[in-house]
Amino acid sequence: MNKTTLIAGPCVIESAELLDTVARQLVEINRRLGTDIIFKASFDKANRTSIHSYRGPGMEKGLQMLADVKARYGLKLLTDIHEAWQAEPVGQVVDVVQIPAFLCRQTDLLVAAAHTGRVVNIKKAQFLAGRDMRYPVEKARDAGANEVWLTERGNMMGYGTLVVDFRNISDMLEIVPTVIMDCTHSVQRPDAAGGKTGGDRRFVPSMALAAKAFGATGYFFEVHPTPDEGMSDAANMLELDKLEGLVKQIIHN
Repeated sequence: MNKTTLIAGPCVIESAELLDTVARQLVEINRRLGTDIIFKASFDKANRTSIHSYRGPGMEKGLQMLADVKARYGLKLLTDIHEAWQAEPVGQVVDVVQIPAFLCRQTDLLVAAAHTGRVVNIKKAQFLAGRDMRYPVEKARDAGANEVWLTERGNMMGYGTLVVDFRNISDMLEIVPTVIMDCTHSVQRPDAAGGKTGGDRRFVPSMALAAKAFGATGYFFEVHPTPDEGMSDAANMLELDKLEGLVKQIIHN
């Protein structure tokens, strides 16, 4: 079994059919490559650019849909929370509770996630350096988290795009042993183009390979069978049929 941490799935839960399509592909990739890809999807995108943007099915329905994926396909699950009260019910379903980047300093959110007993994956804020992530990690650990991961997803530089300083990976590896590169969110261009975040998925493979050179121990990909039709993060999601080739390149090179 390959020990690289791999996370993949659609940005947001759009339908049971989409979850099934992606889950079946992840199961096949795991079978062929000996990987253990964690299935990711959000039940609520609470930080969409426009109030008119699709957010997801909500927590109750979304958690049931994720639980169905786990029961049907045996995949581990990851999803994010935005408020502390969501942690307990989410922790009953998923294996990894994720803290969104903009919220990584929210003490109550980190403490609640730690209390679930699940792995806590904290995404590095766009406004923080990697070395400063020791403080969110301390909050989670002091609250009882047994395992904490950190995820790099770029920094906002003030001109409508994200820039990745890959040195952050090395800095965060001094804090925790598992540092993940978010290869799709890092190609975002959050310039509110037409009321939604832009991006450029062409650079996703390069982000992954550059992160590997800097010692990343895991990789996060939002994938979709037809990403341009996706209801969130359409511009930067990777085509589902390209995932296996990229994973193979990462784990075998």
